[in-house]
Amino acid sequence: MTLEISESTTSRFARIREGELDLQLHYNDLGEGAETVVMLHGSGPGASGWANFSRHLEPLLNAGYRVLLVDCPGWSKSDPIVCRGSRSDLNATALKGLLDVLGLERVHILGNSMGGHSAVAFALAHPQRVGKLVLMGGGTGGASAFAPMPTEGIKLLNGLYREPTIDNLKKMMNVFVFDASALTEELFQARLDNMLARRDHLENFVASLAANPRQFPDFSPRLHEIQAPSLIVWGRNDRFVPMDAGLRLLAGLPNSSLHVFNNCGHWAQWEHAEPFNRLVLDFLQH
Repeated sequence: MTLEISESTTSRFARIREGELDLQLHYNDLGEGAETVVMLHGSGPGASGWANFSRHLEPLLNAGYRVLLVDCPGWSKSDPIVCRGSRSDLNATALKGLLDVLGLERVHILGNSMGGHSAVAFALAHPQRVGKLVLMGGGTGGASAFAPMPTEGIKLLNGLYREPTIDNLKKMMNVFVFDASALTEELFQARLDNMLARRDHLENFVASLAANPRQFPDFSPRLHEIQAPSLIVWGRNDRFVPMDAGLRLLAGLPNSSLHVFNNCGHWAQWEHAEPFNRLVLDFLQH
């Protein structure tokens, strides 16, 4: 079944007052299912829940799930913020506040890159509120045993925040995916427009890195605490977060499995959208 859905008609705002946070959070709310899937985007300049996950909405909605696409603090239409501590925990706190506003006690969480780090932080802080976890290209910080840190991709991402030009965007995206030939000029321009529309977000991200270069903690010592069934998805050719981070997650999360896509960079759910959707639906339903 083809659904008529749009970003504008599903756009919502919530005032989050949780701990030291007091800000307006933007999210998209779709479907009316008994079970809710929350999607948390990555940290790229101009990222949003809709931009990250629009290819995955229809299968989930057709299967009867409610879906929330959350714009993390400091991204897209959510309020700006300078993060001087753990970005993973900040996003987890914001998510807890949103779920309380919406009256949702328990959700499944699907997190991409930074969103994966944030999902793990939420599961550690609020284990009773997590159904299942899907972690793509993220879930914990820490050094790679094989790749120089910061990685090639992260260097390009940070450079793009400092100099948001179309050339720097193309350099980053060429490393972000395995096969950049599928990226169109329209996609590049839309992403650049998103970035430049919120220069405050760009400047705050740079200020956050200056205040705390390690925005994403290493959760490895605590992963055993998470009992939620967890699906880890990685690209074998990821040049942002090396695949051994996925192996650390697999070793640490007691109820986890790992799926690796070959010929795949850091954007597994975009580069292999159809098999990714089948994989996630099977995991959530069984």
